[in-house]
Amino acid sequence: MINSYKEDEKSVDKPKIVTIARLLKYLFEYKGRIFIVLLLMGFGTCVQLINPLFFEAAVDKYIMPKDLHGFIRLIILAAVLNLGLVLAIKLRMLLMAKTSNQVILKIREQLYTHIQTLDLNFFDSRPIGKILARITGDVNSLRDIMENCVTTLIPELITVIAVGVIMFTKNWRLALASLFSLPPMMLGIWIISKKSHNYWQVFRKKQSNMSAFVNEDFSGIKIVHSFNAQKETNATFRSIIGEYRGAFVKAVRWSDAYWSVIDLCWSLGTMAMYYVGIKVIGVTDVSIGTYIAFGTYIGMFWQPIMNLSQFYNQLVTTVSGAERVFEILDTKAKLVDKENAVEMPQIKGNVKFDNVTFSYTGKENVLENVNFDIVAGKTVALVGPTGAGKSTIVNLISRFYDVNEGAVLIDGYDIRNVTIKSLRTQMGVMTQDNFIFSGTIKDNIRYGKLDATEEEIIAAAKVVHAHEFIEKMEKGYDTELTSRGGELSKGQGQLVAFARTMLSDPRILILDEATSSIDTKTEQLIQKGIAALLKGRTSFVIAHRLSTIQNADIIFVVDEKNILEAGTHEELLAKKGKYWKLVEDAKA
Repeated sequence: MINSYKEDEKSVDKPKIVTIARLLKYLFEYKGRIFIVLLLMGFGTCVQLINPLFFEAAVDKYIMPKDLHGFIRLIILAAVLNLGLVLAIKLRMLLMAKTSNQVILKIREQLYTHIQTLDLNFFDSRPIGKILARITGDVNSLRDIMENCVTTLIPELITVIAVGVIMFTKNWRLALASLFSLPPMMLGIWIISKKSHNYWQVFRKKQSNMSAFVNEDFSGIKIVHSFNAQKETNATFRSIIGEYRGAFVKAVRWSDAYWSVIDLCWSLGTMAMYYVGIKVIGVTDVSIGTYIAFGTYIGMFWQPIMNLSQFYNQLVTTVSGAERVFEILDTKAKLVDKENAVEMPQIKGNVKFDNVTFSYTGKENVLENVNFDIVAGKTVALVGPTGAGKSTIVNLISRFYDVNEGAVLIDGYDIRNVTIKSLRTQMGVMTQDNFIFSGTIKDNIRYGKLDATEEEIIAAAKVVHAHEFIEKMEKGYDTELTSRGGELSKGQGQLVAFARTMLSDPRILILDEATSSIDTKTEQLIQKGIAALLKGRTSFVIAHRLSTIQNADIIFVVDEKNILEAGTHEELLAKKGKYWKLVEDAKA
């Protein structure tokens, strides 16, 4: 199914605990550092739990009896411990920030590397902007949740349990009164979390839609300007951003409901404690220090509850991002090497289609029962109307897709039985829209052979007559290019891409409308270079220009899901069939 910026992606719901456990696996690869963080948090929690006891002791044992020296000693002890607490918190934050950043880097690298292994079906089915949203926004959303899993979840849970134990130990009736509102609070949070998670999932989808639209719009900005379509694209963007804002507002409203529930329950618990203390137990039966300690402990109990709820809110907010990241990591490439795949030997160039049928969607066939057998070293031209299946044939030879029925054989090897890398490293593919990467011209050409020397790069450029215009540029081969080569004309960009393909020294060469952006004069200049490259190599050429087609050893007329005519230029003209009509139409 093809997705666009107009459609929300489908969600893959998994229990939150499964997603969190998977994230924690990344954290616990840094066991030593996490152990130090836990020790620091243990120390900090102990100091925080002791602090209310300092207040109680100060009032009951030193201030009321007027023991100044004991009071000073207590203050010094409390100050030293709390100074250590501050230092422990700073060190803990530093260690967790470093660890979480390293984990985020690892997840992003894993995600990018995994996406690189996925076949073209994955990229055909969704906009690039939605893929970028996973690598950037969704991965970034994991940082806080990983830090807080250790720095919030563990210490705050320990604090809540320890404070509860201390409160029940000191006075169980005051403790019960203080915590009577806990069950309704937990029920309220559970209801809110269910709604909140759903709305944050919707928000992530709307965020992806926005990213997809912006990427698509800016990629085609020349078309937008040429047709003066800014007003229309602005209207579309406002509509998308409106859905994005609406989803965000709904998600935030439900998330903010956490605090109202907790504040209410906190206030009710505090009032209940004082009511029970005064009306039920009696003022004289509980010391002032105990009341002060209990008041502090109530704060120490509910503040961690508040922090845990904030963490849970954050968890609900970001776990949808984690689910989207892991969904991509769990996506398996449909086109992979078989377990017993062998290395493709050096290709001679015999190419055979044996009763090949293929469909992109699994519904309508693009090719049906296609058969041909090409001898090594021959040049094959593919002609026919748009959408007839010419590019599909060359895509199947490169094994960008697998056939549904039949087989594609190179030198007698079914290409599904050889490793993809050993096949594609011996093939050169050049299309009409060859991508120019940011970097120097030299870097772009070297992409065809990463260990190529400067002499090899220049030699390849000379073959396709790119050397002449490159040398005229101010920095020559070291000229910096932006993404898509905006500094070059369309024809110059094609020549750089041509040199890149030449440098790869392919055994089978595929030219898919490769010279359509080059003017006739430039095309004439590179014909000799192409002829030299094609000598002794099998090549498949898709072109509309008669000059490119007529010198081919064999021409295939592709239409109606098959090859309708096959022969040389002269043979097909003599038949006065489909090819003859195409030539006549071109002349007209």
